[in-house]
Amino acid sequence: MTFALAGNQNSGKTTLFNQLTGSNQRVGNFPGVTVEQKTGNIIGHSDISVVDLPGIYSLSPYSSEEIVTRDFLLKQKPDALINIVDATNIERNLYLTLQLIELQIPMVVALNMMDEVQANSGNIDILRMREILGIPVVPISAVKKQGISELIEQAIETAQTQKKPERMDICSGPVHTAIHAITHTMEDKLNTDRLAALVDMRYQFIEGVCGKCVTKAQESREYRRSVAFDTVLTHKFLAYPAFLGIMFTVFWLTFGVIGTPLSGLLEDGIASFGEIVGETLLSYGLNPIIHSLIIDGIFAGVGAVLSFIPIIITMFFFLSLLEDSGYMARVAYVMDKPLRKIGLSGRSFVPMLMGFGCSVPAVMATRTLASERDRKMTIFLTPFMSCSAKIPIYALFTAVFFTRYQALVMTSLYVIGIALGVLSGFIMRKTVYKGTPVPFVMELPNYRFPSIKTVLLLLWDKAKDFIQRACTVIFIAAVVIWFLQSFDIRLNYVDSADSVLAAIGQGIGALFAPLGFADWHVATSLITGFMAKEVVISTLAVLIGSSEEALGSGLHNFFTPLAAYSFLVFTLLYTPCVAAVATVRRELGSLQETFFIIVYQTGLAWLCAFGVYQIGSIFGG
Repeated sequence: MTFALAGNQNSGKTTLFNQLTGSNQRVGNFPGVTVEQKTGNIIGHSDISVVDLPGIYSLSPYSSEEIVTRDFLLKQKPDALINIVDATNIERNLYLTLQLIELQIPMVVALNMMDEVQANSGNIDILRMREILGIPVVPISAVKKQGISELIEQAIETAQTQKKPERMDICSGPVHTAIHAITHTMEDKLNTDRLAALVDMRYQFIEGVCGKCVTKAQESREYRRSVAFDTVLTHKFLAYPAFLGIMFTVFWLTFGVIGTPLSGLLEDGIASFGEIVGETLLSYGLNPIIHSLIIDGIFAGVGAVLSFIPIIITMFFFLSLLEDSGYMARVAYVMDKPLRKIGLSGRSFVPMLMGFGCSVPAVMATRTLASERDRKMTIFLTPFMSCSAKIPIYALFTAVFFTRYQALVMTSLYVIGIALGVLSGFIMRKTVYKGTPVPFVMELPNYRFPSIKTVLLLLWDKAKDFIQRACTVIFIAAVVIWFLQSFDIRLNYVDSADSVLAAIGQGIGALFAPLGFADWHVATSLITGFMAKEVVISTLAVLIGSSEEALGSGLHNFFTPLAAYSFLVFTLLYTPCVAAVATVRRELGSLQETFFIIVYQTGLAWLCAFGVYQIGSIFGG
């Protein structure tokens, strides 16, 4: 059996999917988290699969993610539908329910968030609703795991009996006469078109259902709290400084109070372990070249990156609190006005916001956008949002060169990325992506206390992903870099200055001389950074030294503070990693457009870093 899980955005589909299957798919307190269908087996029923579909408001989809849901329902024909309905916003959610009923697929309504309705003195007559809709209705609370077993039993029974929804004639008055007589006369009778009349008719029916079954809940504490917070956080003038203040606080806590000290402790532990391994290998009498590979290559490259895990986890802890609280949805709302000036809507800010984590899911999240133009332009601008893979670079350089101003330098980098994204948007709006953005419609969820489970799962995913990359991409890169800096073209074991890597780096180092860093060590790290941005640090660690002291003193040999900031600006802006580029290529479907993005970003990165270094030099930087 296959069940399809369908419902409006932000109605709790993914939370229910996790409860049904035991999965740990990401959930968020803003619409559009699910952009691809996900499949899992129901716990205790290995022969029954559930497909979690992207949120959809009607079967007349606008965006590519909604088309995924529509096409699955119409073409795949699941054994049963589980339509999850937000009981706190039942009038809007039931519109999709009526359309799903018309598909004549066996169906169960999961009335979610009933705990919130009852907590605010509301009530829904479940039996009366079942009678009117002609399908099973099961009250649940996906977050609190209430009603899940009853829902599974009802869904299995419905699928086994293949009982389809009863056909309902919801027409009334002149609509009934027009539809069941001659459709083309509707314009004369109603002064409207057929589709608008059908929409109005469905909502009239929904009002009747709610009038008979629903006792309105009182205004909840969550809603009152949200209104109070929004007087500041979505204020016409206060919203922007509030956002900058919040992000500055996150950076200050991450790099000045919590993350950096923990990173130092982990680095000391990795260094001590490396010394023990190195001494053990020496006492064993291991070949010096193999010893160098293990200690100077693998331990130096992978260990240097792993030491930044506490910083990554700390930063995403605070970002996940903001996301799960509902604040990030407000940021998208606030950003609608400035984004419209560059030809986008606030909805584009959601994938751009995800770009601060990783460009790959951020680019995929553009599927939530209705307009192909908006989608392409958002993909173009998303890499300007600094991804988490660059955090180790920022952390290292700010710790070495800007110890007292780490949070300020970090904030400036993120602001520069956003500002240049806006500027590029202005340019693209007048040239490549001409047109106007679609209207912005987005539900603002109530503020809520973040779920500990959701936050911990997100942190685990980030840590696991970071460790997996360290054990695969970064491990391979460290070995390759060690090999290239240890041997010459004739495979003689040589000093790094005479190696293959030095020859490559010296060949392109002149390109970076106007930016303040021409040394081949630095040029090489930027090339390898195309594999994954963390590899920039592992490359420098292999070439210069893995310990904090060795790496720090080594960097001072290649950079002044001004050149270091120029380097940070370049790494902020130049081409995304190969995984992000591959995702852009797949989503755009055009090699030419993908190549344009790479060239544009790298060229802009060079120009901006050039401006920083040259202007700074004029003022004595």
